Amino acid sequence: MSASVTPADAPVHLPPLEGGARVLATLALALATLMNVLDTTIANVSIPTIAGDIGVSASQGTWVITSFAVANAISVPLSGWLAQRFGQVRVFVVSTLLFVLASWLCGLAQSLEMLVAFRVLQGLVAGPMIPLSQSLLLQSYPAAKSGTALAIWAMTTTVAPVIGPILGGWISDNMSWGWIFYINIPTGLVAAGISWMLLKHRELPTARLPVDAVGLALLVLWVGAMQLMLDRGKELDWFGSPVIVTLAIVAVVGFCFFLVWELTEKHPIVDLNLFRLRSFTVGTLALALGYGVFFANILILPLWMQQYLGYTATWAGLATAPIGILAIIFMPLVGKSMGRVDPRGIVIVGFAVFALASFLRAGFHTGVTFWDVVWPQFIQGIAIAGFFVPLSAIVLSGLHPSRIAAASGLSNFARITAGAFGASISVTLWENRAALHHAQLAESITPYRPAAQMTLEGLRQQGLDEQQALFFLNRAIDTEAATLSAVEFFWASGIVFLLLIALIGFARRGK
Repeated sequence: MSASVTPADAPVHLPPLEGGARVLATLALALATLMNVLDTTIANVSIPTIAGDIGVSASQGTWVITSFAVANAISVPLSGWLAQRFGQVRVFVVSTLLFVLASWLCGLAQSLEMLVAFRVLQGLVAGPMIPLSQSLLLQSYPAAKSGTALAIWAMTTTVAPVIGPILGGWISDNMSWGWIFYINIPTGLVAAGISWMLLKHRELPTARLPVDAVGLALLVLWVGAMQLMLDRGKELDWFGSPVIVTLAIVAVVGFCFFLVWELTEKHPIVDLNLFRLRSFTVGTLALALGYGVFFANILILPLWMQQYLGYTATWAGLATAPIGILAIIFMPLVGKSMGRVDPRGIVIVGFAVFALASFLRAGFHTGVTFWDVVWPQFIQGIAIAGFFVPLSAIVLSGLHPSRIAAASGLSNFARITAGAFGASISVTLWENRAALHHAQLAESITPYRPAAQMTLEGLRQQGLDEQQALFFLNRAIDTEAATLSAVEFFWASGIVFLLLIALIGFARRGK
């Protein structure tokens, strides 16, 4: 939403929904949000299957996730402008229906290029869904129950990590991977139908604002260049490649021009003036950094389990799914306490538990059991409950309803962009560190190392020839190297979460 909209010229508040209408509207908005978030988490455990079926590497398969995330990040900030121009309800329903269409096309894709193209389309049309679902949900509830409304909305983002990995794993092991996208079709149609039926008469007045074409073009330019740089960096030897250097320059210059243009444009596509508010700035930064590290963890963990520990997609999903159990239990309690408890304290507890879960994972080794993996995932549910709801309250605190869609869109843009960058950076660092550890470990496999010769002799006695024994030993080194790299990543994640605790202290108490 543009900066020209102020509380003085904002529309009159709509009365909240009551009874069954509010319950149905909540269900429809939650279903749309669940479908959107699920489309990311359900794909995480399916990446090895998708990559194998279309003949690409697992690292290239992660483009299926990052392409959606980047396109989504580009369109999310447009939510405020679109809502003001065409109406919140219309934009939300149309976005949901287009998301259904894009999901169907993703399921039909026969190559990586087709799948990435349709995922870009899916991400673009999905952009307004989450911020507008949040805005419409808040308008459906009395002000006194806004904490409960935020908790209900946030629960949909935590249910997805519970059912997404299990559902994605089961589909990958037992059906065609296309069904991870086809299941969006009935869900989206139901969500769009109910939302239109109940909310079409609650549309806010619209305004014919000019399109900030320059701002939009600059947004696409710098975000797209940054993500291409992150995705192609490993293949092209990073800054040893002229392509990567060019993309980095385009991203930095494009970002600088974007900032200058949006801060001076009369009708900007993104309301950067929101960053003048301290709580919005601190809350958005904490949300983005925290989510970026969190998303990187839920991507690295199943990849490591499937590629090196021999887990199927189904069992990797079952091991990572408990992340949402405690979140679902505690989130309503957090929502009800928002009016009585300082949300900053809840966020601090959340980041502390995130750090604890990360440090527990830092103790993993190649012989880690299923239950060793489950335990940190389980307790991390407390962290999620103390993350999304109170940070949303801090981000939106003190804002007039006319600016909620823009603020939600901008904060979600930061969150989604950080998630995409976190995914690309974490996979690259994990693989690079694994290669370094592999080289260091392989140095010990020489004729002068008695332990190495004893291991090779034991493999020969089991019936393996020289080539097979060396292959087996190399695979063991691969597994150990990948595990050491993953452990380093988990340690770093825990440290980042601890640093975020200090950041929260700069925010004002949200209302």
